[in-house]
Amino acid sequence: MTPFAFHTPPSIVFRDGAARTLAEIVGARLGPRILLVTDPGLRRLGLCDPAIASIKTCGIAVTIFAEVEADPSEATLERAVAAGQEAGVTGVIGMGGGSSLDIAKLAALLLGSNEALEEAWGVANAKGPRLPLVLVPTTAGTGSEVTPISIITVGENEKRGVSSPLIIPDIAVLDPDLTLGLPPQITAATGIDAMVHAIEAYASASPNNNPLSRNLAREALRLLGAHIETAVKEGGDRTARGAMLLGSMLAGQAFANSPVAAVHALAYPIGGIFHVPHGLSNALVLPAVLRFNMREAAASYGEIAADAFPHLDEIGTQARGEAFAEALEALRERLGMPTRLRDVDIPRDALPRMASEAMKQTRLLVNNPRAVTQSDALAIYEEAW
Repeated sequence: MTPFAFHTPPSIVFRDGAARTLAEIVGARLGPRILLVTDPGLRRLGLCDPAIASIKTCGIAVTIFAEVEADPSEATLERAVAAGQEAGVTGVIGMGGGSSLDIAKLAALLLGSNEALEEAWGVANAKGPRLPLVLVPTTAGTGSEVTPISIITVGENEKRGVSSPLIIPDIAVLDPDLTLGLPPQITAATGIDAMVHAIEAYASASPNNNPLSRNLAREALRLLGAHIETAVKEGGDRTARGAMLLGSMLAGQAFANSPVAAVHALAYPIGGIFHVPHGLSNALVLPAVLRFNMREAAASYGEIAADAFPHLDEIGTQARGEAFAEALEALRERLGMPTRLRDVDIPRDALPRMASEAMKQTRLLVNNPRAVTQSDALAIYEEAW
């Protein structure tokens, strides 16, 4: 068997209402002064309030940093770290979507180590140590609560990542109740994002692609495929919401150890330049990338197609890969998502620039089942436009 390493949080808690008893779950692990990282929307809606109240009843001081935006910037991270330094915090909680969790991860790293961010960029460059860290997702999509990756926007539109097991949290707390209020369009985009994580993890060319990740990816697709339409159309369905949150987490564990590839590489310029949400960016290029990869990955796509779409089990294995791409296209339409790059106001003359930017994502492209050139990237964008 090929050697591999598998990293995941030492503790995962999945429970309805878990955020209301966060102090009970966290205990004394974070120390007496906590930095809670979230976004203005969640703060305004009061979704963080039960967790904050639970922690404060134990006499723990909470500094709230609620300034995280979509595709968070390096400046936002710097402000979060400054808030933590001023309060002398001993631990960090991230609560929200992937953006808040990514800022929390790097805030914990920089507050605990005082290392320079410039030295931490890339794979396995962070030195640590970090402060104790707990992550609480409020969307079912990024899987960031179990991954060693944090993505930050540097400058106007460049996405940079820190990838290190050091920023995997001590505890991931999954509370389906926190996702009940997600609007349909966010539920759809984040759900497709989680499916992309599972698909790319399963077919990844990474030398660390492993049996654990592949099995987690398949179970994630079973959960996500069976429940995404209900979660979008009947947002108060607790069974569907719980399944989506668990599926997202399992997909996160999968791609945390068998990394994603060209779908994400081509999605980053869409988000970075045109500020399209990450999940939707992935969804827009997914079918085109799958068709590009078919020459090398048709067998892998055929193996997982029926996990997401059981009716594809009736199709012969040779045709199942292409049917998988078609089923994903049809799912986007049923979920009411934009399906073409032009639908999100991306002009055709921007595609060459996007292709050039995508080629900078070498840490992702190296994992793609088929090598991608800049002309290939442009052709994929053309097909998706």
